[in-house]
Amino acid sequence: MSVLVVGSVAYDTVKTPAGTRDDALGGSATFFSIAGSYFASVSLVAVVGEDFLDEHVRLLESHSVDTSGLERSSGRSFRWSGVYSTEDINARETLDTQLNVFADFSPSLGADHRTKPYLFLANIEPGLQSNVLEQMATRPELVALDTMNFWIDGSREALTKALQSVDVVFMDEGEARSFSREVNLTAAARNIISMGPKTVVVKRGEHGVLVFRKDMVFAAPAFPLDQVVDPTGAGDSFAGGFIGYLAASRDLTDRGFRRAAILGSAMGSFAVESFSTDRLNGLTPNEIEKRFRALTALTQFDPLAADESLPWRDGVATSV
Repeated sequence: MSVLVVGSVAYDTVKTPAGTRDDALGGSATFFSIAGSYFASVSLVAVVGEDFLDEHVRLLESHSVDTSGLERSSGRSFRWSGVYSTEDINARETLDTQLNVFADFSPSLGADHRTKPYLFLANIEPGLQSNVLEQMATRPELVALDTMNFWIDGSREALTKALQSVDVVFMDEGEARSFSREVNLTAAARNIISMGPKTVVVKRGEHGVLVFRKDMVFAAPAFPLDQVVDPTGAGDSFAGGFIGYLAASRDLTDRGFRRAAILGSAMGSFAVESFSTDRLNGLTPNEIEKRFRALTALTQFDPLAADESLPWRDGVATSV
């Protein structure tokens, strides 16, 4: 099955404890597209400037990403610059944001894009996310949305409206608490589900993710790495693996969402092993499956059989 992603394609200048990379290929739609392309056909809708390199278009196309929706406008591409803490790699400071052509981005879907069965609304203004969904010829089988604190703080009403029409929402811990106004993550997720989404995915960085559905809570671990080079694209790569799996398997049951979370964690772990998309670009199916199985093994254990019990101390009352 095929996936449509609408989001940003950008150039990032990043400094981390592992080093510095100037003008690296980035953007939410970029990381999502490459990560998801290993499992499903991906079509990308985004805008870039005159400075966007042809080699980066070819890179996307080398992953069979449909770039017919990549609009090239007069001006410079969206650019972001940031530095990550040497004490906490998940903490970063934005040094500069230049929206450039992205400031006037108004997604316009082509006829082929309007019929895609899976839609990922990457981190863009909530009103635009709603507009994209309204442009679809038929309601997709699955609609997922990502957001950030900037929209939660400045466009809460528009974001709330967008959430009412989607199936899956991705937020990190702080975003979920801020949007729901709940301190407890479980209460936060339940609050958000009450607004419309069937599934809330709470990203927790090095602590993994929590997936909340009506009758299910699932915790997926993060893959333990010796070194994190650049976390910039981790969340979007996670989403690419997550939605890519659901689109490829068409398994929208609890089992499918559990597997999607593990595969998302695997793809996110690859992304942070390099600057930009360097690590994602050259993955093999064997590498991905090996890491998927390794993540499964992290929390795998033999459950109690029906005729077993825990090894209680003598004298402990075990009957109700």
